[in-house]
Amino acid sequence: MKLYTPRDAAQVLGISYPAIKQWIYRGKLKTALTAGGHHRVPESELDKYLSSIRKHGAVPKRRQTFRRISGRNQLIGRIMDLKIEGLLAQVTLGIGDQKITSIITADAAREMRLAKGMVAAALVKSTEVMIVLPD
Repeated sequence: MKLYTPRDAAQVLGISYPAIKQWIYRGKLKTALTAGGHHRVPESELDKYLSSIRKHGAVPKRRQTFRRISGRNQLIGRIMDLKIEGLLAQVTLGIGDQKITSIITADAAREMRLAKGMVAAALVKSTEVMIVLPD
């Protein structure tokens, strides 16, 4: 389990350092304490808030995180698995407790310098969306 300093965690979520400290003090964000009494934020705690990156803040600030694009079906998550073989790369994003997998070219994956643990957005563009109810 990867642990982040509060400053690094704030950068991942796109919020200020004082804001993340308040989240920690109020118990909104669970942390582990080092032997020296310093807070470290588990990656799993940050993942809970990744989907809110786009929802909060002014539009220009939100757009600094990802490229401007007209598609609104962007799912923000963390790269859980990356397999590059031959011409193709399989990228699996963890979004909350769900996963979505995309097949892209190996060149694109290398050009983007994709790596496990990175925050990324999946853009879903489809003419059909089907709904299935569980049994």
